Amino acid sequence: MATSSLAVRSALGVALAFLIASGAVRRRSLDASGGAAGFAVMALHLACGYRYGALLLAFFFTSSKVTKIGEDRKRRVEEDFKEGGQRNWIQVLANSAIATVLVIVLAIMTGGQDQCLDSNGSKVITGIIGAIIGHYCCCNGDTWSSEIGVLSDEQPRLVTTLKPVRKGTNGGVTLQGLLAATAGGLTIGLIFVAVGLMTADCSFDMSLQQLLVIPISAAAGLLGSLIDSFLGATLQFSGYCSVRKKVVSKRGPTVTKISGMTILDNDAVNAVSVLLTSVITAYACIFFF
Repeated sequence: MATSSLAVRSALGVALAFLIASGAVRRRSLDASGGAAGFAVMALHLACGYRYGALLLAFFFTSSKVTKIGEDRKRRVEEDFKEGGQRNWIQVLANSAIATVLVIVLAIMTGGQDQCLDSNGSKVITGIIGAIIGHYCCCNGDTWSSEIGVLSDEQPRLVTTLKPVRKGTNGGVTLQGLLAATAGGLTIGLIFVAVGLMTADCSFDMSLQQLLVIPISAAAGLLGSLIDSFLGATLQFSGYCSVRKKVVSKRGPTVTKISGMTILDNDAVNAVSVLLTSVITAYACIFFF
């Protein structure tokens, strides 16, 4: 039965991943390399479990939508603005590699059977599920925060000093952006619980307890965004280019430093933020469940 379920999920995963990835390339949400990476990641997620495929798709579709909001305003602010927010394979993997490894490990440990968060049953499995939740809460929260926060009329403030900075500065935060990050995480939690009602065989009491995932996910979305902002403010360079009239991430003769060191680029900041948020959320789930 498990082998049959795996075969069905794998076939469905390949078909659905191909349709979504090719559509994303046509809409310019992904470039060719991003489409190839996205196909592989989506197919693996869906093969390992519908609920985890749903989390990935929720992140992909919602983040793609918010990226397209206010494109004209973003074009004037963002250094590396791309029409449709086109992402390459590096950006795809920075936002999915850790979760992909975790869902494969989880599928091997559980035989591909969806399970509720329950530390009494297995702290390891509960921690892995929590890490996957934290992963996508961080990705979704940070994307929503960046894409919606930059449109705020509020002056961004550097997360480390709370001093006003230019829009587009790494580590600059606004109230609108932080609320968006919380909403992004909340969305992942809602999807996890809703799909789990259909895919996981849990007792009534255990199903009710799973609702705690929703506030945990909201907190993880906010936490992930704050971690990303802190790393961006300290380890990622931001400067103002007097020629391009934009905040840029590379030093140059026409660039005046705003904040940060040239240690991590944006993809590395995202990857570290995801890792830290995943670990923290894993421990939170073990504690609460």
